[in-house]
Amino acid sequence: MKLGFEDHLVSLLRPLGAYDLHAGTINRGELASYGMELDGADQELEHTAREMNLATAADFGLERVEALLPFRPVCRTVEQRREALAALLRISGDSFTLSAINDTLRGCGVNAVAEEAGRPGYVKVYFPDVAGIPEEFDRLRFIIEEILPSHVVIDYEFWYNTWAMVARRHHTWGGAAATGLSWYGLAVENDGVLEKG
Repeated sequence: MKLGFEDHLVSLLRPLGAYDLHAGTINRGELASYGMELDGADQELEHTAREMNLATAADFGLERVEALLPFRPVCRTVEQRREALAALLRISGDSFTLSAINDTLRGCGVNAVAEEAGRPGYVKVYFPDVAGIPEEFDRLRFIIEEILPSHVVIDYEFWYNTWAMVARRHHTWGGAAATGLSWYGLAVENDGVLEKG
């Protein structure tokens, strides 16, 4: 158990023998008051130290880093937010390899993959875990276009279920109809995996 500042002050003054430091005395009450204020300051300093380190920040530290960046990453948890900010801060002049770009996209909470499109100056971007157009695509697109070099043309590719994928999930037409999904709903229903074929 961590000792408070009151206990530290008492242990410093006890050897002098000049003060009555028993509980309930005026001297002890004064030390308790000082100790409480010093404990509060110590807690604030510890909180500030945690917020200054991106690996431990949880509130205002993350907000301060985000204020330096052109957009806020798409994240659902504090851990994802930390990873996203760390990825954005890693971007430098030599960060434009596909590997670095994909690492940055993942770090931003954007589950997109950038690949060479087979033509100079073009990059293909697709979303492997989302069938159809992802929710908040405009926001994701903004983030992707901020990360990718401005001289690159981006081709966005979206994938939909094939009949074989639908048939694996729903063995009969009755089973598919029972889901209540529309044709588009069946086309974008997914279990989180793009099946490359």
